[in-house]
Amino acid sequence: MLDPSSSEEETEDVVEEECKEAPAPAAGSRLSPSRTSESSGGGGGLQPSSRSSSIRPSSPSPSVVSEKEKEELERLQREEEERKRKLQLYVFVMRCIAYPFNAKQPTDMARRQQKINKPQLQTVKDRFQAFLNGETQIVADEAFINAVQSYYEVFLKSDRVSRMVQSGGCSANDSREVFKKHIEKRVRSLPEIDGLSKETVLSSWMAKFDAIYRGEEDPRKQQARMTASAASELILSKEQLYEMFQQILGIKKFEHQLLYNACQLDNPDEQAAQIRRELDGRLQMADQIARERKFLKFVSKEMENMFIEELKSSVNLLMANLESMPVSKGGSEFKLQKLKRSHNTSIIDMGEENENQLSKSDVVLSFTLEVVIMEVQGLKSLAPNRIVYCTMEVEGGEKLQTDQAEASKPTWGTQGDFTSTHPLPAVKVKLFTESTGVLALEDKELGRVVLHPTPNSPKSADLHKMIVSKNSTDQDLKIKLAVRMDKPQNMKHCGYLWTIGKNVWKRWKKRFFVLVQVSQYTFAMCSYREKKAEPQELLQLDGYTVDYTDPQPGLEGGRAFFNAVKEGDTVIFASDDEQDRILWVQAMYRATGQSHKPIPPTQVQKLNAKGGSVPQLDAPISQFYADRAQKHGMDEFISANPCMFDHATLFETLQRLTLDHRLNDSYSCLGWFSPGQVFVLDEYCARYGTRGCHRHLCYLNNLLERAENGAMIDPTLLHYSFAFCASHVHGNRPDGIGTVTVEEKERFEEIKARLRSLLENQITHFRYCFPFGRPEGALKATLSLLERVLMKDIVTPVPQEEVKVVIRKCLEKAALVNYTRLSEYAKIEENAGQLVTPAKKLEDTIRLAELVIEVLQQNEEHHAEAFAWWSDLMVEHAETFLSLFAVDMDSVLETQAPDTWDSFPLFQLLNDFLRSDYNLLNGKFHKHLQDVFAPLVVRYVDLMESSIAQSIHRGFDRESWEPVKSLTSNLPNVNLPNVNLPKVPNLPVNLPPMPSFSASSWIATIYDADNGSGTSEDLFWKLDALQTFIRDLHWPEEEFAKHLEQRLKLMSSDMIESCVKRTRIAFEAKLQKTSRSTDFRVPQSICTMFNVMVDAKAQSTKLCSMEVGQERQYHSKIDELIEETVKEIITLLVAKFVTILEGVLSKLSRYDEGTLFSSFLSFTVKAASKYVDVPKPGMDLADAYVTFVRQSQDILRDKVNEEMYIERLFDQWYTSSMNIVCTWLTDRMDLQLHIYQLKILIRLVKKAYRDFRLQGVLDSTLNSKTYETVRNRLTVEEATASVSEGGGLQGITMKDSDEEDEEED
Repeated sequence: MLDPSSSEEETEDVVEEECKEAPAPAAGSRLSPSRTSESSGGGGGLQPSSRSSSIRPSSPSPSVVSEKEKEELERLQREEEERKRKLQLYVFVMRCIAYPFNAKQPTDMARRQQKINKPQLQTVKDRFQAFLNGETQIVADEAFINAVQSYYEVFLKSDRVSRMVQSGGCSANDSREVFKKHIEKRVRSLPEIDGLSKETVLSSWMAKFDAIYRGEEDPRKQQARMTASAASELILSKEQLYEMFQQILGIKKFEHQLLYNACQLDNPDEQAAQIRRELDGRLQMADQIARERKFLKFVSKEMENMFIEELKSSVNLLMANLESMPVSKGGSEFKLQKLKRSHNTSIIDMGEENENQLSKSDVVLSFTLEVVIMEVQGLKSLAPNRIVYCTMEVEGGEKLQTDQAEASKPTWGTQGDFTSTHPLPAVKVKLFTESTGVLALEDKELGRVVLHPTPNSPKSADLHKMIVSKNSTDQDLKIKLAVRMDKPQNMKHCGYLWTIGKNVWKRWKKRFFVLVQVSQYTFAMCSYREKKAEPQELLQLDGYTVDYTDPQPGLEGGRAFFNAVKEGDTVIFASDDEQDRILWVQAMYRATGQSHKPIPPTQVQKLNAKGGSVPQLDAPISQFYADRAQKHGMDEFISANPCMFDHATLFETLQRLTLDHRLNDSYSCLGWFSPGQVFVLDEYCARYGTRGCHRHLCYLNNLLERAENGAMIDPTLLHYSFAFCASHVHGNRPDGIGTVTVEEKERFEEIKARLRSLLENQITHFRYCFPFGRPEGALKATLSLLERVLMKDIVTPVPQEEVKVVIRKCLEKAALVNYTRLSEYAKIEENAGQLVTPAKKLEDTIRLAELVIEVLQQNEEHHAEAFAWWSDLMVEHAETFLSLFAVDMDSVLETQAPDTWDSFPLFQLLNDFLRSDYNLLNGKFHKHLQDVFAPLVVRYVDLMESSIAQSIHRGFDRESWEPVKSLTSNLPNVNLPNVNLPKVPNLPVNLPPMPSFSASSWIATIYDADNGSGTSEDLFWKLDALQTFIRDLHWPEEEFAKHLEQRLKLMSSDMIESCVKRTRIAFEAKLQKTSRSTDFRVPQSICTMFNVMVDAKAQSTKLCSMEVGQERQYHSKIDELIEETVKEIITLLVAKFVTILEGVLSKLSRYDEGTLFSSFLSFTVKAASKYVDVPKPGMDLADAYVTFVRQSQDILRDKVNEEMYIERLFDQWYTSSMNIVCTWLTDRMDLQLHIYQLKILIRLVKKAYRDFRLQGVLDSTLNSKTYETVRNRLTVEEATASVSEGGGLQGITMKDSDEEDEEED
């Protein structure tokens, strides 16, 4: 963009050749007709046709020229006109940069971040992907990797981020801030770690993020680059500003150099004079408009006079700004009244002039002199070793002395610095030698020299002949010294002139003149005498016009004449050479501020000979630059009168091109100009009178065009410009009422309509215009701006309801836009017209539901703060968004087969999200979701109830009553997590396993201990799983949730009751089939039934308990049933044990005294014992019973899981046994027990007592009255038997004996 040509020299030659053909036309737009008659414009006779005439000879005649060639010719002409227009505009911009007096580069603007482009975004993606693939050296934990993975998937891969990059609104800071916000919630949710704060974790994660984002780049290089760019973003030098606007306007380097030199931009005096001429021209134009009544079209006729006042007040403000520019240090504070400033007019009367007349004391000059003494030559009269030195002084000031030197080598190089207020000071330098005489009081003066330097005097060292005494031998004594007299800032020129005037300098005489600038608008020609600080006479140049003139007859002295003319006064000046005259005229031309530019007579003759245009001349070097500029056709741009241009149009072009340049630079500017650009545009507007409303209307138009084409524009910037225009158009400006043109009002209304449309569109697409809430605060500013745009005027606030209606409409559209794009992203629409299974549709819908939830969560996270004032509208937006999803969800659910439950995860997903959102809980969609799934839940519970009832019925019919452990004990290598959960058996419909069931407790019971039967365990697991599933649904409606809970509790109570009753029946049936002898052992099935009761009691507490009183009754009823059933089965089992004991006692009854069998048996035993060892009768019976008791006790203790039931059983068993024995003995109260009966009973009673005591039966139960009765009877019988039998008991006794225990064991 800097230089589109391949060679600068080649382009320069082309321009030179074109300029030789014909001078360029006047550039600019909407040129005033008075442009051609402007005498100072230089080129008033030049017309655009002169350029076209130079082109026509090289082109064919119109009859031959084809349409294509015509179009090409027209295009070239348009390009040439555009080039010239930009060159003219660049001249104005250069002057603004060279000498700004209204604006400064702002230092308080927010620094813009570096912009991310598409290649950089791809590079960042690759770096994060490399990190996730483990290809970097960055060490990170799993939590950070998961955070980066989520950030990569959600943010970096998002198409919304790609759009933001394309719009130029994405910066590296945006990426960093989004990640920071993304991880804050994650870090806060991490568990606390001692010695490691959450802030430390955040800092560590951000440092790792920066390392990933930066990649392999050297951070030091990046920091240096960022520092340089940040500096250029803040303050730019003049050279940098020139270069920037060369790029903006397409100006070549050599063109800039030509214009720079010819415009003398490095000369502040020339630039200040140019400004003064421009301001005078604007005042004259205001007067012309007032006289000719050529006004713009205003909304009110009264504004025409106000417009003139505006023009004049704006010029006066510029004059005040210019006047405030420093002229010199320590200068006078004399200033003129701005409202009375004019040239070549009779606005100021003589009285006012007298009030503003300068006095001699107002003119203060301060000079700095440097006197350097180098050496003395021709000193021969002194001995070589004599000491010499010099003194120097400026008359009226202090005296300085050099170092001492020997007469053989009198060199010093000493500098003395002086200040003086005399334009013609006297500098005295004396040479001394030290006196050798004893009585000498002063050193001897060898010579002196007196100089009268001026600022124009040569600065180099020269030899000066010294004045010596007549009797001195060194008559040719010379001193080499240099005197440099600096020119103060407020002295514009000085030198000797011949002059004569009417009121001052009334005699033709040569005087020393100084042109002094007292202030920006006050100059004076002052004549000085030697050694005087105040001018002898002075002429204030206000209102004078300087020009070259011919030699005046009768005036002797001076060769080159010029004069200063004012109404009623003429002052004639003459210099000794032509060059000096040119310098004087040029300096006075700048001072007077006149519109007419003097042209040296020699140049006029030269131009008349050549027929060329008038160049600007200043000095020989200026003449060189002017000739060079003329050669390249630049003189017309330089000499053009700025007042004759339509600066509104020119500024519009400048601002548009500047904005284009800004949006294409490396910063994410969002439409904000850089400080340097703001400075130049501000200066241009102030200097050339561009209306503020026009400026901002053009700016708004440009910004809207970019925003409508997808660029990211800061709404705050739009707000500033819109507020300014609105206050202007509605007459409520802070600085008072201003004029408003019809064009401004119409254009404002047009832009207002466009702006409203843009804002509504951005709010509708808020997820895509402001992705992830970036740029920060932009959405909130957009809503604020919309409220401002909706205002009818600048004062009356818009009703909130009206704003609400507009935002509601936008958010309704936004819901449709967001859902449509989301559906496309989820690829739901692409299967339309194809055969898709219901399962696939449901899977896609669940995926879509996840995306819907993600969108709503992102809206809450990133956009809710912006909509804080309209939170209810965001809730409506969410409901509308969900209602669109509901349509697709309902259609998919309708395609599902009846009595299928795969859609429950969809409900759980949506319900878990909705119930966590206070605004959406039990909202419209939430209630719709409940209405859709409530029948499914009811149907599901109905089928599960039927299924469980069938499983109880059929399971108990086929129940083997083997414990669950025995069923699974043959699977030692089963992997627990992969154990298949029990299915619902024997269902009449195809009911899949219930989702979300937790079988951990059931799995644990399988492998931990003996439990109930398979049917009971299956029942309890199903009831628990069903209740867990319904509980995990978290049904939001409290009434229906309680209904479901109550129904499931009642179902569980009924099912457990059925289980208990069936177990009771099975228990009794099983017990009846068992043996009644001592061979009986408690079977496993009996223990399993006991455990079913135990499990039923435990499960009923969990499955049947309710919180309120009425439901507690069901729980107590099932508990009572279980308790009663347990009592019954214990009673049945004890009765079984008693039956076995009764069988033993019935066998002992055969030995009753007095029976035939007893006598026969006793005789036979006695007879047989004489020949063989006969076993003790009845001991086998006792051993068998004892073994039965012990093994039954061990089986029950080992297999039944409830200790309390075992203790109750053993207590009842022991008590019943003792009662049976006691009853049997009571029936034989009158009979003596047979010896064998006595032995067996003693054995049985003692073993029973000891065994039940070991099983934990309490002593109170063991030592009951019944036991005491039995024990006493057996003790008596034992005593009787020991007397009658004579030791026939063979050691068996009721007495406790450890030896007996050992023998028996």
